[in-house]
Amino acid sequence: MSEIFDFGTMVLVVAAGFSVALLSTKLTERFPLPGPALFLLAAALASDLFPSLAEHTSIRQVERIGVVGLIVILFDGGMHVGWRRFRASALPIVTLGVLGTFGTAGLMAIAAHWLFDFSWISAGILGAALAPTDPAVMFSVLGNREIAGRAGTILEGESGANDPVGIALMIGMLELATHPNSSFWIVVREFSIEMSVGLVIGVLGGIALRRAMQWSLPSEGLYPLRTLTAAAAIYGVAAVAHGSGFLAVFVAGLLVADERAPFKSEIESFHKSLASLAEIVVFVALGITIDITDLGANHLWLDGILLALILTFVARPLVAGPLLWPAHLHWGERAFVMWGGLKGAVPILLTTLALLSNVDDAHRLYGIVFVVVAFSVVVQGTSLPLIAGRLGVPLETLEPGSGLASCIDDARCKT
Repeated sequence: MSEIFDFGTMVLVVAAGFSVALLSTKLTERFPLPGPALFLLAAALASDLFPSLAEHTSIRQVERIGVVGLIVILFDGGMHVGWRRFRASALPIVTLGVLGTFGTAGLMAIAAHWLFDFSWISAGILGAALAPTDPAVMFSVLGNREIAGRAGTILEGESGANDPVGIALMIGMLELATHPNSSFWIVVREFSIEMSVGLVIGVLGGIALRRAMQWSLPSEGLYPLRTLTAAAAIYGVAAVAHGSGFLAVFVAGLLVADERAPFKSEIESFHKSLASLAEIVVFVALGITIDITDLGANHLWLDGILLALILTFVARPLVAGPLLWPAHLHWGERAFVMWGGLKGAVPILLTTLALLSNVDDAHRLYGIVFVVVAFSVVVQGTSLPLIAGRLGVPLETLEPGSGLASCIDDARCKT
């Protein structure tokens, strides 16, 4: 009986936590406070008040939760952007996603090395962690609004593209850190293999899934499960083949987004809801691993805020500004994209890989990245709607049900 009671208590606590999380989203209707900021900071505070939470949650478990959550989020992100929108802004998305990630990582590594006396390898790991942006945070900030024009597509596409790039870069940096006799060539090699294999498997998997989505199933509820299973399989195949599973699922999501298929709107609604749930779970899991008292004791919050300011006002504009020039955006749209590079769960998740690899200064890096992410989601995220208005970037209010597949009224989609 005690086992039933203990498990029932755990279910009750989890259900109460999710209920509070869902209710907290109502705050964004009055205050542009990102939901991820609430989840991340509340979980960090809860782990300090109730140390048993952190004791029963290992970094390995959090890393695996983050990977699963990111698979769901990136696949949904690819479906949200779609191949047609991506293709129209492919040049700025790809350059920001690849060159922008490397440029941001390089500038932040230089800042960390000179300001805080990190070794070049540790500074490179920190730079790689801070380079990716987060589409889930952007969607939470905007709520039922969508950025009109190409600026929104570029931000969303960049977020989906630079997550796999940042992860591949981090894996290469960790290989460099854990193999003393290796050179920077190992980073280039690992990155090239991860990206090329992930891209090929993503394309092949997306094409196969497009065909599979036309096959009829005995129940309506099985259609979303089929795409979810396919996304997991695509990630697994790419990972086993030493490619970027994250790039593979994002590319597959792009390719199936514009496909007319039975119950397409239900499939999209399912993945959107699942991505929102994954976002909550990942941010809560990551927040539990943070000891807030350590941030104050070692002055990590000061280091993190300084790096956040450098990242926001120096590194991002210096890197994104020139790369956006060929896109011929209005000056307000260009400035908005430079300001909108929000950080989220991926930088913290990447730093868990550094902890698991036992690299030098890993705990210090973890604390600094947490502060940078908290600054980004609270300060940048909260100001995003205001900045959009000041820069003349229109935000469109979406009615419930809008933004779904264009085939929603197509008779073929209801069969």
